Amino acid sequence: MVNTDFLDALASKAPTPGGGGAAAYAGALAAALTSMVGELTVGKKRYAEVEGQVRSELRELDVTRGRLVALIDADAAAFAPLAAAYGMPRETPEEQAAKDAALQAALVDACEVPLEIMRQCVLVAESCDFMARHGSVMAVSDAGAAAVLAKAALQAASLNVVINVGSMADAERAARYADEADMLLDAGCAQADAVFAYVMERLRG
Repeated sequence: MVNTDFLDALASKAPTPGGGGAAAYAGALAAALTSMVGELTVGKKRYAEVEGQVRSELRELDVTRGRLVALIDADAAAFAPLAAAYGMPRETPEEQAAKDAALQAALVDACEVPLEIMRQCVLVAESCDFMARHGSVMAVSDAGAAAVLAKAALQAASLNVVINVGSMADAERAARYADEADMLLDAGCAQADAVFAYVMERLRG
């Protein structure tokens, strides 16, 4: 049942998929696990009052999961021109200028993609919170596990933003990217931690 193609590629010496793709994959896993909690909730008389909200969350999670899966390939696509730019010759002033221009252009997508991964992971963390508090009590531990995965994905993606803004010549753009990454990291990790603490407290009684 388990397709290990992505994991095999990740374990190889190929530069992609790498940390960004792994972050998106972990985020997609978090979204899928959160959806499972919702699917175990709908149709149950005990949760009739929140069924409409649960179904709405499930629709949003389906979209988010699809975006995160697409971002696995987007991350690899963003890395290709960055790697090519780093490999360009720089023996002459003209070559150095061409290399610098290519690098700066490639750094934009190399920051935009992990930032989008982070945005989607924050949405997953928010859904984890809802499902943990309102979903099936039989699956509350799964909501907690999903929150842990969402936080890990968020943190992993943030590392790609940080490393790439460090090479940006456009200080204003770099600061904007760094600020958004910090904001997303703070908000998403705080929510994921709150979900984990809530779930742990419920499990321990």
